[in-house]
Amino acid sequence: MEGSAKHPPPKGRGALSNRPSRFAATEAVAVDDGWGSLEEPPRAALTELRADHARHAITYNRSPDIPFDRSINSYQGCEHGCVYCYARPSHSYWSLGAGLDFETRIIHKPNLVQLLERELRAPGYVCQPINLGANTDPYQPVERELRSTRAVLESLLAHRHPVTLLTKGTLILRDLDLLTELAERRLASVLVSLTTLDDELKRRMEPRAAAPAARLRVIESLARAGIPVGVLHAPVIPALNDHELERLVEAAAGAGASHVGHVLLRLPNELEALFREWLAAHYPERAARVMNLLCEMRGGRANDPRFGARMRGTGPYAELIERRVAAAARRHGLEYTRSRGPRLDTSQFLPDPGAPRQASLF
Repeated sequence: MEGSAKHPPPKGRGALSNRPSRFAATEAVAVDDGWGSLEEPPRAALTELRADHARHAITYNRSPDIPFDRSINSYQGCEHGCVYCYARPSHSYWSLGAGLDFETRIIHKPNLVQLLERELRAPGYVCQPINLGANTDPYQPVERELRSTRAVLESLLAHRHPVTLLTKGTLILRDLDLLTELAERRLASVLVSLTTLDDELKRRMEPRAAAPAARLRVIESLARAGIPVGVLHAPVIPALNDHELERLVEAAAGAGASHVGHVLLRLPNELEALFREWLAAHYPERAARVMNLLCEMRGGRANDPRFGARMRGTGPYAELIERRVAAAARRHGLEYTRSRGPRLDTSQFLPDPGAPRQASLF
């Protein structure tokens, strides 16, 4: 059932309601039964883990907008609860809502590493960097218990397979040992998602994600360990966090980041209604301006799914954002990049790590 925005969302959750799946044949609507049921505050939304015995570990894509052609998603759904997350509509494929369901019904894959091993050992597999974090955060809170992402990194290290990671979770520092060894072999780079330096905006927009200061400490720790680390300012939301662009780049440089990129807010499918609802509840005085500017950069619509435009938008305002990020990067000695990091080495790949290898002559 779709929730009501009449009450604040459950503590620690981002969405104000649970928009039904766009594939649902029926839709339930809350109706006042005369006993004041609609006035009751919502119950606590507890996290529920669901196992999915998947058939594949690696997901392939042909998008020209992202710098990798394959990824692994340790989880579907994300407890961080970022209200803007473009992955929310993917929960509809599970007949779950893009709102609170996305934050509370977390799907994991118990057989993930077994599938990955089979695919890496398959005849004809061609090694290219695998991304972790393309859909949902590989270091969201449930990873502390399930350790799926760590198991994937252990497998990739054994196979000498390059990996890129995108996260806003401090739990990544638990795996500093693996990441350091991968980086020493030019097999790893990390992007930290840094959306705002405003703690209050972070609390409303990303309720269970790490605080801005904690993410900067992650960047410092990774850089100190010799792991290539950059910052992705994503999403850029006009009239909400775009005024922070220069300060974000400065903070990233001060923490030791080597490169920076950005992504404009995307609102596919059910996400548009969820974001509009959140915006009206938290920032009613600027909701119209935010959406008007966004539509200006999206060809008059709230979302533009076209390759080449969906990540950065079009028009004067989108071009201004790009110029500002690029100028700030130059000012602070960072690389402004769409490639999201240094080139990694694919020549070390071992299809079968246990097979005997010819000794080096040197």
